[in-house]
Amino acid sequence: MSPGPVELRELGQFLRTRREELQPDHVGLVPRIGDGRRRVSGLRREEVAQLVSISTDYYIRIEQGRLAPSDSILPALERALRLSDEQRDYVRTLLRTVNTVDTTAASRRRRSQPVAVRPQLRRLLARLDDVPAMVLGSELDILAWNDLASALLIDFSTVPRRDRNYARLVFTDDTMRGRYPDWEQVARTCVAVLRMNAAEDPTNPELSRLVGDLSIGSAEFRQWWAERRVAHLNFGVKRIRHPQVGEMSLNWDGFQQATHLDQQLVMWSADPDTDSAARLDALHRM
Repeated sequence: MSPGPVELRELGQFLRTRREELQPDHVGLVPRIGDGRRRVSGLRREEVAQLVSISTDYYIRIEQGRLAPSDSILPALERALRLSDEQRDYVRTLLRTVNTVDTTAASRRRRSQPVAVRPQLRRLLARLDDVPAMVLGSELDILAWNDLASALLIDFSTVPRRDRNYARLVFTDDTMRGRYPDWEQVARTCVAVLRMNAAEDPTNPELSRLVGDLSIGSAEFRQWWAERRVAHLNFGVKRIRHPQVGEMSLNWDGFQQATHLDQQLVMWSADPDTDSAARLDALHRM
């Protein structure tokens, strides 16, 4: 039997990566006599099958990308592998995408025209003159920004359109990299968000090109992409080291309409009455 669709192959590889991170004591299994020198990293396939109450052959076919887990099996499999909420979202998105007709053609149709920022987002962006803000696409392309976002990070207007991608700049632009004292955490989050977004369209040619470019140019990206971590672009805190106003701790929040998931407004803010707020205000007044 040949391997299944690309989504099922990715699901199998994702589950294998999670399986290899677990040990028997993590899931309540008692090591067997002679298990002192285990030949596998993490749980064995038969141990996962035991936890889920399915045959080893059934689980092997899932991991090989030949079979989708049934609706009745999936929750038990997620519990057995200790998947987080975001990891569950990733798995279920992959399974939902399996049933999408002609995703490759849909992706090509979507990319046949330049991406246009929705008018609603442009209006919001125009009103946010004292808050750094930008509009990101599904591959973290930087589609629009305000002046304060450029002042905070880099002048996006000087970046060639092909390179105007948040993840690409984090990994390849020295100025952008220097803005982040916690660069590894920021970069890992970029990789995890890209991996999560890829579940919606694993054959997306633009995302494939981005992943290929960064894999060639960055050993860190190659390693972290292979780890198959996933994350939503929703909210968090980043430290920014700015050459003119100093270091700031800024909150970032992503806002997305439920009916338009391909574009997201990301805004940065500082907690009131803090040094970071004063420094962000000073940057705004420059």
